[in-house]
Order: sequence, then structure tokens, then C-alpha cells
Amino acid sequence: MTFDHRREGSVALAIGVLAAILAAASPSYFSSENLIDVLLANLPVAVVALGASVVMIAGEIDISVGSVFAIAAVAAGLVAKSQLPGGVWTATLAACAVGSLAGVCSGALVAHWKVPSIVVTLAMMIALRDALRWATGGAWVQNLPEGFQWFGVPQERYPLIAVGVLVLLGASAAWGLRYLAAGRMVYATGSNSSAARLSGIDVAAVKLGVFTLAGALTGVAAALNAVRFNQVPSNGGLGLEMKVIAAVVVGGVSTTGGRGTIGGVLLGVVLLGAIGPALTFLGASAYWERAIQGAIILAAVAVDATRGRAEARKAISPPSIRAEAHA
Repeated sequence: MTFDHRREGSVALAIGVLAAILAAASPSYFSSENLIDVLLANLPVAVVALGASVVMIAGEIDISVGSVFAIAAVAAGLVAKSQLPGGVWTATLAACAVGSLAGVCSGALVAHWKVPSIVVTLAMMIALRDALRWATGGAWVQNLPEGFQWFGVPQERYPLIAVGVLVLLGASAAWGLRYLAAGRMVYATGSNSSAARLSGIDVAAVKLGVFTLAGALTGVAAALNAVRFNQVPSNGGLGLEMKVIAAVVVGGVSTTGGRGTIGGVLLGVVLLGAIGPALTFLGASAYWERAIQGAIILAAVAVDATRGRAEARKAISPPSIRAEAHA
């Protein structure tokens, strides 16, 4: 497994520079109200990115997360309206179950039917979005029970719950990838699936597992976002997949698999999520947000590609040549 501390340091430095500019030009950016708004707006991206990063470390990609997010949120709202025992917590479990089921479907097609993940998840993205539009007629889930919003706690306490959930999930994912055998299998599968299979790793099970985990985390994100409002939109999650993939790539996860850390991914979420509000506070046009994000993503992909070519050349160079190069 490979950890790219240089990438994490670069992203952290970029965040520090942005923070310094904002501190000098617009200190009001750091008001508690604005920071909470930025946190809650990017919370779904962060939680979904945890799962997406594991999928990409395993050498695959999932672009269906926006549609899975929407259908899981609607499922949570419908279960909450049904007044089942457990209330909002049962609704949250329903969202996780729906997300997991979508992940199982995608993972099975990738792992056992050998369909490329970009094709599978593109089809899932379109099919789930259209199925949800047909089932709901575009109508939002309304008349939710009183205990649904904010998980039934006072609004000012919800950010603490949200941060606590994110920290718990992030720490668990980071620890699992680094110290559990399953985590090492994910890195091995993404680095070289053929070598992983020859070493006794069940590559199909690994790929099925990462897609299932990503689906479950998307369900968690959908529930965390749904409880912020008194109705659930049927068109939620539009554009979420691009934000998630961008944060994962900027955070240092290799586009070819086998490399990346959860810490880097969360730094990527922070950097990209802060740009839009920062432009507003600096008086710049919001239209620059995507341009700046695109430039950051291109730079990250270029660095990743350059490093990949360098590692490939090093791998095929004779030992004598490598020794001379270090002399």
C-alpha cells in the first residue's frame, strides 16, 4: 500500500494559503454561522467521498452516487412518514439499506460479470434517477413527522452530531484501510488485481465489498442531509458525483487505484468546498468556482500521471541503471 504524504501536504498548504487570504481580506468568512453553513453544505460530499475513495483505491469508480443519494433520501422520508417504530433512526437505516442494495447491484456486475465500473455506474445513475422520477412524479416527500428534522434534537446541536458522525466514519475508514487485512486487500487489488488474485486474495469479494460500503455511506449521507429540511426533494444529489470524484482525486487517491488516504480525501473536500463561499466573501464572481476547481483537478491528475510514469520507468529499469541514477 502507498501513502502520499506529499499530496496531503500540498493540499493542506493550499488550504492554509486560502485561509490566510480570507483572514486578511474578509475575516467575516470565519464567523461561526458561515463556518457551520459551509460544514453542513459539504457534509454529504465528505461522507460519500469516504466510500468513493475506497472504491477508487480498489481500482474502480462509482459515478452513480448522486442518484443513489436521491433515492436513499426519498426512502428515508417515506419510512419516516410511515411512523414505524424507531422513527428517524429507522428511516436512517432504510436509507443505508437502499444505498447498500444499489452498491451490491453495481458491485456484482463489476466483480462477477466483469462489466467495467464506469459503464455499470453510468447505467445505474441514469436508471435510478429515471426510476425515482417515474415513481414520485417529481413530487417531494412532504408532511414529515416533527421528530424527523434535525434527528429530533435542537437545531443548534445538529452540527455537533454531524461532525461526530463524520469523524467516527472517517477515523474508522482510515484505521480499517491501514491496519485491517481487508484494507490491505483493497490496496493490493487496486495496485495489481492479477497479482492480488495469485496471492490468494478474493478480488471479486473485495470489489463487491467496496461498492456495498460506498452505497451504505451514501445512504448515511442522504439521511444526514435529509434531516436538515422539513421535506425531501426527489431531485437531490444532482452533481454530487462530480464533487465527490473531484475531492477524492485532489485528495491524492490515484485514478488507477492502489494509492490514497482518507485524510487526504477529507482535505480535498475542505479545499474544494471552501472555494465557492470564499469567492463570495472576496467579492469575486461565483462563476469562477468551477473554473478554479477544474484547474485544481487538472493539476492533481497531471501530478498523478507524471508520478505514475516515473514509477513505471523505475519498475522496468535494470538495477544497475537505478544505482547509477542515485549515484
